[in-house]
Amino acid sequence: MWLILPKLYTLQMSLVMTARFQQKTIIITGASAGVGAACARAFAAQKANLVLVARGQQGLDLIKQELSTQTKVLTVAMDVSDTEQCLSLFAKAEQEFGSVDVLVNNAGMHSRGNLDTISPEDVGAMVDINIRAPLVLSRAAIPYLRRAGGGAIVMLGSLAGMAPLQGAATYSATKAGLRAFTYALADEMRGTGIYVGVVSPGPIDTGFIMDEIDKVEDIVFSQPMSTAGDVAEAVMRIAAGEKLEIPMPSASGKLVTLSYLFPWLRRYLRPKLYAKGRKNKDKYRNRQR
Repeated sequence: MWLILPKLYTLQMSLVMTARFQQKTIIITGASAGVGAACARAFAAQKANLVLVARGQQGLDLIKQELSTQTKVLTVAMDVSDTEQCLSLFAKAEQEFGSVDVLVNNAGMHSRGNLDTISPEDVGAMVDINIRAPLVLSRAAIPYLRRAGGGAIVMLGSLAGMAPLQGAATYSATKAGLRAFTYALADEMRGTGIYVGVVSPGPIDTGFIMDEIDKVEDIVFSQPMSTAGDVAEAVMRIAAGEKLEIPMPSASGKLVTLSYLFPWLRRYLRPKLYAKGRKNKDKYRNRQR
């Protein structure tokens, strides 16, 4: 009996998710690859209507071809740092599907290295894509979510937004700002039926990190790697109103919180974490060969 109960619970939660998102309209930015594509697949499995956003039409065409047999898919090739395009996105989605129910702010950029090695243009682009765009999109989404009778706004944050990360100062700052925005907006939306939350993962086994493995700070690999599917599952939990924030992995979230609260602990642990991360990076690099 005790072996059956967890399976029954999993089945029950799956049915609840399906009922919650079936025929709902989900907008996902950065949807052509990695976590965004994994989120698209997860919501497609729940029979949600998808509005998939990315810069390149080719990648969008591929994911649409994959998922169109499961659900309805609208693709929009656009630059999320363009305010006018952000505003028109919701009108397109509502016109196509009749409502907007969930916004997943997933699109992100990371130009890696110490601040003095990054071009000013890339610093500005990270700010525009990682923090300005989600704020604009979230503001634009609220009237549509209200018309739909409620919904959710989900941010893709990072453990780097929970504590400062050297070698990623701008990225860390944008994710910290996004996290603060999430908590403030969640309070503003409390009682409206609009859920707001953030998923804060560590390293994820996608091209976002693995294609630039030599440029990624060693300390990043000191924490266990999540899959894009793991993150997509967390996104769905946030969208369902289960949590305000989901750090991934959970133990890493606790460690990062302690290092933020006690800077001396962060400085003490840093050499050990760098050494551990360097070893793990070598393992991942060898796996790619």
